[in-house]
Amino acid sequence: MFNKNIKLVIAFLIVAYAIYQFIEGFIGNGIMYFLLSLIFIFLYFKNEFILLAFLKLRKQDFPGATKWLNKIKNPSSALVKKQEGYFYYLHGVMVAQSDMNAAEKHFKKAIGLGLSMDHDLAMAKLNLAGIAFSKRRPQEAKKLLVEAEKLDKRDMLADQIKMFKQQMKKTSIPKQQYGQPTSSRQNRRSRR
Repeated sequence: MFNKNIKLVIAFLIVAYAIYQFIEGFIGNGIMYFLLSLIFIFLYFKNEFILLAFLKLRKQDFPGATKWLNKIKNPSSALVKKQEGYFYYLHGVMVAQSDMNAAEKHFKKAIGLGLSMDHDLAMAKLNLAGIAFSKRRPQEAKKLLVEAEKLDKRDMLADQIKMFKQQMKKTSIPKQQYGQPTSSRQNRRSRR
């Protein structure tokens, strides 16, 4: 994997050689080199390892996706800001089932860096809402759920949001679980 700046330098050198080929009269070679430079420009904005990790995730191959993401050693220098957001988003998706604390950190970092697609941002917020609700922070979960619903303009996550709302209604947490003492605890305290 090349550093993001090296990709731009390679693209610039290939474009310069394409111009040289045009000047020399080799139009076909110039066009071919110009098209070749577009590949490096594309890979500047869309990292190849993140694309391969997305392909592995579509096939539900989590170890394969992890393998591709682990090839990115220093995401802040190797990736553009939005691609770094997707790097953390993918890590959050992969660890969401096993480690909620790590997933929460990854999703928050991804949202902070930004994601280019609204439905990806909605999915990250929906996952954060689920984590917040499971950690007994229902107000934060409701806020994130409303934000996710606003971002989901094409209704790609409408079913998941609807199920999550129903689950929140079913699982209304009693006040005594929020740290308020029950009557038996109050009785014990009053006897002392």
